[in-house]
Amino acid sequence: MSESEFTRFYLTSRDRCLRAVVASGLRPDEAEEAVAEAFARAWSHWGKVRTLERPEAWVVRTAVNATISSWRRRRREAPTATPPDGVQADAADRTDLMTALHRLPPRQRDVVVLRYLLDLSTQQTADHLGIAPGTVASQLHKAIATLRSHLTHSERTQS
Repeated sequence: MSESEFTRFYLTSRDRCLRAVVASGLRPDEAEEAVAEAFARAWSHWGKVRTLERPEAWVVRTAVNATISSWRRRRREAPTATPPDGVQADAADRTDLMTALHRLPPRQRDVVVLRYLLDLSTQQTADHLGIAPGTVASQLHKAIATLRSHLTHSERTQS
């Protein structure tokens, strides 16, 4: 195991993984903690993780799964209709996009995050989520239609 290799991976991937985890529906403070834990797990399994085609996706999936597991333990899972507090946007349309993204069902949101924020292929996304590639395509199609509808509606109400 190469500590310098892992350090390089961490430094180049951390911010991207954090953005993906926030986009998947976690509050920024939860995402920070989850990503830190996921990187710790990645280090402890670095021999395996480093051989993956997209180790960043492993980190994001691990962070999201750990958070979901803690929600289930607490039995207080509550989806939000608006972006979490502390999510800052550069422009109003970015806020609208984050709002629309957080309104998606969890599976559709996960597919969008993995395909567009982490730039995984359909097959890689399917492998990481444990679903069929056709399901990825279907969920992505539905998610994009929902996002388009929400963003179009948002633009009309702002005019």
